[in-house]
Amino acid sequence: MPTYEYRCADCGADLEVQQKFTDDPLTVCPTCQGSLHKVFSPVGVVFKGSGFYATDNRSSTDKGKASSEKKAAKPAATKDAPAAAKPATPSASSTPTAS
Repeated sequence: MPTYEYRCADCGADLEVQQKFTDDPLTVCPTCQGSLHKVFSPVGVVFKGSGFYATDNRSSTDKGKASSEKKAAKPAATKDAPAAAKPATPSASSTPTAS
């Protein structure tokens, strides 16, 4: 059975009660007879083991597929691309000689 937490709107008392899903929620504070409301808290979830991330379950053959798919997705360089991207190296005839 789940445990529900209630808080009194009048006196601020906290109360934890185990109830069935089909039970009606409590509405009256047992301490001051004020109005109760449910308190919702984040649930702590811990994922243990492998397989929760994309990098956990890949075998070596799957890793090769992923890298080849990435390469295929890149646009191929054309022959019309400028050669200015390569650094120019000075030729032996254009360098001054010291005499």
